[in-house]
Amino acid sequence: MAFMKMDKAIEEYLQLAAEEARKGVVANHGGPFGAVIVHQGEVIATAHNEVIRRNDPTAHAEILAIRQAGKVLERFHLDGCELYCTGEPCPMCFSAIHWAHLDRVVYCNTKAQAAEIGFDDQFITEIITGKRPDPIPFLHRPDPRCDSVLKFWDEKEDKILY
Repeated sequence: MAFMKMDKAIEEYLQLAAEEARKGVVANHGGPFGAVIVHQGEVIATAHNEVIRRNDPTAHAEILAIRQAGKVLERFHLDGCELYCTGEPCPMCFSAIHWAHLDRVVYCNTKAQAAEIGFDDQFITEIITGKRPDPIPFLHRPDPRCDSVLKFWDEKEDKILY
């Protein structure tokens, strides 16, 4: 791999993410993943994977950092923010990044590197793209009560879109 000259700030943010990941591994909180969110040059959130600690399969570093940043900024759109993380985001984190409207993501390790140590999410991508059948049945059951909730939301005058 060729040496890539990086901006000093990027190096510092990735170092923070790596330190956070190491902290989580030492504590047995979860996998070797850390994340940092920066807003206007200031670190506003740091997190590491806490899947084991919380018994929560969604407690990935990126998700926890996004939750923290939302609280700090008191908003759910994180435009103006950048995410620095130790690993290429999984499909769940990729989706959360887009829901959060982050400006940029910088990551170190690739999905292939993570797969080499047991963190392989390729099967999820294959299910999403239709290249593999979904082992979990999803059953569509239309119901007028659920339809009425959609209509209620649609007609709500003081709703906040996101």
